[in-house]
Amino acid sequence: MKPADIAELYRRLAIRNPNPRSELEYSSPFELLVAVVLSAQATDVSVNKATALLYPVANTPEKLLALGEEKLRGYIKTIGLYQTKAKNVIALCRQLLELHGGHVPHDRAALEALPGVGRKTANVVLNVAFGEPTIAVDTHIFRIANRTGLAPGTNPDKISEKLEKITPEPYRLHAHHWLILHGRYVCKARTPECWRCVISSLCRYKDKTPVAEAVPEPASRLRGRPVDLKKDSKNNSPGQSTATSAAKRRRQPR
Repeated sequence: MKPADIAELYRRLAIRNPNPRSELEYSSPFELLVAVVLSAQATDVSVNKATALLYPVANTPEKLLALGEEKLRGYIKTIGLYQTKAKNVIALCRQLLELHGGHVPHDRAALEALPGVGRKTANVVLNVAFGEPTIAVDTHIFRIANRTGLAPGTNPDKISEKLEKITPEPYRLHAHHWLILHGRYVCKARTPECWRCVISSLCRYKDKTPVAEAVPEPASRLRGRPVDLKKDSKNNSPGQSTATSAAKRRRQPR
């Protein structure tokens, strides 16, 4: 894809959703780190349901170590691979306390040295918790990178490196969320909704889905979806804290 088309792609996504945010709910870098570790091969919805019960009980390395692996499994057993994840989270907590004073390190190498943390998890934490312009490649971004021709490839790490290189500087901070949300809600795996895609004219995908009648979705599924700028401009400010807003959502009675 040509540089001018890449810039135009991000420009359109930015206009549609100017303040994208993570759909994982957290109120500290540590809560985010654990949530991202739990989200591997699982949905954000399932992780949020589990952490909504876990975090009021244990949301620091000290408290999770005190809780123990067996009890932790009870809180996260609805998430795939929960036994392995519980083991990794406990080991991760121990290492944070021993090597980092209980704090999440603002360093890629230190993050990737933690149990259960790879490049993708490290990139999410660096981007969301610390505001670094990193791009984590999950299944949605992998699909978009190849379908659109933005950064085709077979290796997620190589695609991540390429995306970080070709994404124009003004768009790097939010690129991860624009791409992942677009893949989750528009450029879907089985049936991409090309008829309502704002970047369709730039996309190289040959088998575009023809025009179809959009089916309204429940309001509960709209979190993180592209917003109506006129309606949303009064409610969102560019500097709003993701962690703060997520904490408020998590603590509200359901």
